[in-house]
Amino acid sequence: MQEKTLEVLEYGKILEALSKEARSMLIKNKILNLTPMTDIDDIREELDHTSQMFGVIKRFGNIDLFGLYDFTDMISYVRKKGILEAYELLQVNDLLRASEYLKEYGKNISEPYIKDLFDRINTEDFLRKEIERSIISEDEIADNASGALRNIRRQKARKEQEIKAKLNSYVTNSKFDDILQDKVVSVRDGRYVVPVRTNKKSAIGGIIHDKSSSGNTIFVEPAAIVELNNQFRDLELKEEEEIRRILDRLSRLTEAFDVEILANQQIMGRIDFLAAKAKYAINKEHSLPKITDDKIMSLKQARHPLLKGKVVPIDVSIGGDYLTLIITGPNTGGKTVSLKTVGLISLMAQSGLYIPAEEGSIVNVFDDIYVDIGDTQSIEMSLSTFSASLTNVVDILSKASDKSLVLLDEVGSGTDPTEGAALAISILDNLSKRKVMTFATTHYSELKYYAVDTQGVMNASVEFDVNTLSPTYRLEIGTPGKSNAFEISKRLGLDQAILDNAQSLIGEDT
Repeated sequence: MQEKTLEVLEYGKILEALSKEARSMLIKNKILNLTPMTDIDDIREELDHTSQMFGVIKRFGNIDLFGLYDFTDMISYVRKKGILEAYELLQVNDLLRASEYLKEYGKNISEPYIKDLFDRINTEDFLRKEIERSIISEDEIADNASGALRNIRRQKARKEQEIKAKLNSYVTNSKFDDILQDKVVSVRDGRYVVPVRTNKKSAIGGIIHDKSSSGNTIFVEPAAIVELNNQFRDLELKEEEEIRRILDRLSRLTEAFDVEILANQQIMGRIDFLAAKAKYAINKEHSLPKITDDKIMSLKQARHPLLKGKVVPIDVSIGGDYLTLIITGPNTGGKTVSLKTVGLISLMAQSGLYIPAEEGSIVNVFDDIYVDIGDTQSIEMSLSTFSASLTNVVDILSKASDKSLVLLDEVGSGTDPTEGAALAISILDNLSKRKVMTFATTHYSELKYYAVDTQGVMNASVEFDVNTLSPTYRLEIGTPGKSNAFEISKRLGLDQAILDNAQSLIGEDT
């Protein structure tokens, strides 16, 4: 699809809204990079899978998916005998817990594709229980992770008590009152120390480990506890070594389950993706479109999905007897919104999404969608609105095929009305003869006559309420629009004589 088309029709905003329904960053990012498909079989298959998930969530509720990360690099690392950190093993555990949850959720699913997804999820109770038994948090390994670790930590606790008891003999002894800065025990560089006044540093023999920022205090490890500190440090090293052994064991168990972890990641990602699409459709009250490549489009009560507040739906039909629809009517009447609604709904359907229209709406599959919508004036390129638009149209005419959709807003405008209308008719005639499905908006009356007189071309209009002087935003197929200039002028109080004169200038037939 044309990048410009996706930008003009604001397709990215649909993806942003859809991505908020996904639970994992992995799938959120995938959604944000989603592009419409062009193969009708792929689109039908994706819509069928989305429809199945729609039915599952409607019956069983939202899937509380969690624990989905990208395990690709992690598995590659453990296959090289790498040792995983605690936080990585907790991610593996999240995946295993989520796998258990999904297995339970999927027990009563009957939709064949979704049932198969849930059935293919692998569970591994032993690895999950071992991780849960061994790791408390990202920073803490459980005492019961191994018998050796439990014994080492008991020895550490006893040695720590012994050290503190020895140091307390300094802190609580009154003869050290003038020597110690504070009667506390602290730790510096992993060694237990006491704070000594700098001018009394020779009063307690031992090793100086640190000095306060003011310089008034030094932190001394008394000679009497150096050996105890050495023994404590040795136990710390043994503890670290045992923790690495535990992590290595869990990593090897993870390695043994490597294929299943990657398979689960893929399956759970697919579940998250389909669930996001289903939830988006349910929340927005969208419906499943019928897909065809027979050059027919029939949208019933279609709504622009990005408009806020009360949106007036439109019915759009094209195909069969006509492939070109010319929409006329007053400014701010909804002509451009109608074009964008058709284009954006087509992009959504070709992305495997439900659409904001009633059940039974038919969407044609296009190889590409070409748009010329909005003011494309370019000061930098010294192009007028007309020139910029025509440059775009020239590109569209050179690329569009009989399988494309073309959306032209105010075709031929921005120049002399007579010449602009003639150019617009010629452009539309070229597309019509090439069987390109085309929606065009215009103010030119000549295009209304062209639609009436030309086979394969149909008029449409956006309705305007003359009584309230406001558009209704409804689209009427088969009826050319009116500018309503005389009616509006009359209601706004323009002198009747002036109106009569204006009427005489264009004639009764017009």
